[in-house]
Amino acid sequence: MLFIDFSSAFNTIIPQQLIHKLVELGLNTSLCNWLLDFLTGRPQAVRVGSNTSSTITLNTGAPQGCVLSPLLFTLLTHDCTPSHSSNLFIKFADDTTVVGLISKRDETNYRSEVSRLAGWCSDNNLSLNVEKTKEIVVDFRRAHTQHVPLTINGATVERVSSTKFLGVHITEDLSWTDNTAALAKKSQQRLYFLRKLRRARAPPPIMYTFYRGTIESILTSCITVWYGACNASCRKTLQRIVRAAEKIIGVSLPSLQDIYGTRLTRKALCITGDPTHPSHSFFSLLPSGRRLRSLQARTSRLKDSFIHQAVRKLNSLPNLPPSPLLPQAPLNYEPPHTHTH
Repeated sequence: MLFIDFSSAFNTIIPQQLIHKLVELGLNTSLCNWLLDFLTGRPQAVRVGSNTSSTITLNTGAPQGCVLSPLLFTLLTHDCTPSHSSNLFIKFADDTTVVGLISKRDETNYRSEVSRLAGWCSDNNLSLNVEKTKEIVVDFRRAHTQHVPLTINGATVERVSSTKFLGVHITEDLSWTDNTAALAKKSQQRLYFLRKLRRARAPPPIMYTFYRGTIESILTSCITVWYGACNASCRKTLQRIVRAAEKIIGVSLPSLQDIYGTRLTRKALCITGDPTHPSHSFFSLLPSGRRLRSLQARTSRLKDSFIHQAVRKLNSLPNLPPSPLLPQAPLNYEPPHTHTH
């Protein structure tokens, strides 16, 4: 897995190049002209105290903090796609990850994909920050092979055992120990302020609101991704923080297990109701129409992953909520293959 870092991604957008791509996508000409006018001729100055710099006019980039900027960057990079079926690009705004499946010790497709991506970035005025770009190799084979360092534009990419991706710590062994440790540390720090509120005689509703906004929000961040595969020790560590908050506030708080179950169900139902979701095909009804087709897993790591947990969760409900968008599995149906890489 290669976690790409761009240098000032939003600031390097060339409006004319973006508009050309939007026209190719079939966007309305008036809308394209409006966007071009919005992105060009933007006056900008810097004020420090009572001093203001001279004004300059910007004709490149997208405004920082503008809700439109991530969408425009996504549209700009829509044609950045993998050329090999063994590779996958995961893109979220300016965060891009290349996932390559290496078979028979042949890394040719993966390395050529990275080289092709570097060329695409050069053609689209995007600068790869190789120093901040990280690579993780996930290999569960008994006989590990020597991994030749990856290079981009002549610079070597650092291989790490753990990195942070969209707020979640990903490790080379796909465990969640590092992630839960980081969440526990951050939440423990917030308990200090909760105790301060109690000493200030803040009423329980105020403390509960503070807990929900500053502690529970951390403990449950992306919980559907990692909690199901968490070991018992990590779960106990996080739940102890919830119990400590309960004693401080003096009210009963929902357990992380309950929150996970609720959010798992909600997320699974959202996917089953959205046929455009990439994971929609994993949820298919049996011919009876009352249960979902179970997915096969050869490892506990795959069995504890989100999709498998979600299918089992929906099947455990007394009545599966009706969804006309769910595909009906034929009698000879074989579910899509899920990988452990």
